[in-house]
Amino acid sequence: MSGNVIYLATIWAIPVIIAITFHEAAHGFVAHLLGDDTAWRLGRVSFNPAKHIDPFGTILLPGILLLLRAPFLFGYAKPVPVNFQKLQSPRRDMVLVAAAGPAMNIILAVLAALAFHLVGYLPVTSARWLADNLRNALILNVVLAVFNLFPLPPLDGGRILVGILKRRRDPLPRHATPHWTSHPRA
Repeated sequence: MSGNVIYLATIWAIPVIIAITFHEAAHGFVAHLLGDDTAWRLGRVSFNPAKHIDPFGTILLPGILLLLRAPFLFGYAKPVPVNFQKLQSPRRDMVLVAAAGPAMNIILAVLAALAFHLVGYLPVTSARWLADNLRNALILNVVLAVFNLFPLPPLDGGRILVGILKRRRDPLPRHATPHWTSHPRA
């Protein structure tokens, strides 16, 4: 039984750690390329998973859900700090920084799919372990990319939506009367 638990832990923990770490590092790296060095200075543009672990969201919440045998598993990492005002073109670059995480997850999913060709070159037990890791990496990265693209704050899709929606400088045209005010009666 303990061998099975260790096996299950490795075929899920490795893909989860890689997916989350690369996702968060991608946000910081793209922000750095576009002019904001906040994450870079704080050491958050890193493939070190410890830099991205949120004690509650990464460890406690998923652990509680596992113990409760919840029908779903949920968690989150520490968000990478980005100062959008430091970006070269804040509105456009906010979209690019937000899209970097899901884009990284899609890249990781494609790499996992392509790596399935390596499985046949390994001994049977190693091949099974690698195939299980790659399958989980493929599924997990696609789910993370799609979930993070939901257009809801604080998800990446929410930031993308805010960045692409045209902002109105004046809430109403100058000649319009707001519907919540009444016209003076003569």
